[in-house]
Amino acid sequence: MGGDEDFYGHIGTEGEKCYWMIDLQNRKTRLTTVNVALIGIFSAVWVALNFTIAPLGFSLTGLPTIHSIIIFITLLLVTWATSQYGAASLVGIIGSAIVVLAGGPLPVLGFVPAALIFDLILLANQHRINMKPINITISVLASIICAYVAAVANGILILNLQLTFTLTVWAGWNVLGGIIGAAITLPIIALLEKANVKKVKF
Repeated sequence: MGGDEDFYGHIGTEGEKCYWMIDLQNRKTRLTTVNVALIGIFSAVWVALNFTIAPLGFSLTGLPTIHSIIIFITLLLVTWATSQYGAASLVGIIGSAIVVLAGGPLPVLGFVPAALIFDLILLANQHRINMKPINITISVLASIICAYVAAVANGILILNLQLTFTLTVWAGWNVLGGIIGAAITLPIIALLEKANVKKVKF
């Protein structure tokens, strides 16, 4: 009888663990009302910056660097604010769709696959962006990789640039923008954390 009790007690404990694991996973993938609002706000920021700063930056420099900077500032901030998978992807998709439909710059489309891959890479640290070395490393690497993806997508599919130029020079300037974007955003996040500005929890 004692053995049965131990056995059923063990089953109960494991059942509880499974329940909490499933519940935790559901919470991570469920969009809360606040997160939906944040995604809407950052999508609007994405649209505004792509209609103002991005064209201005390109007209002044002829390079994609400034465009890349504002994109990765937005992606890093929305990920920090929500700590949720899918937020960066939705901002990239929604914001870019609005920009294109409203007659904005087509190169914004190159940042859609970049946002999707950014979201996937940030799964490595559960979308936690803070000053821990591992999280800083993942955030910067994600920005670099995704800036390169955006450059290749834009250079080949939208701007019809020469392949070698796209993979080297154009991608290099875009990656520089991703690095600068992370260098600007991470200290801002550090200040917000220090000021006890709370991230959205779910």
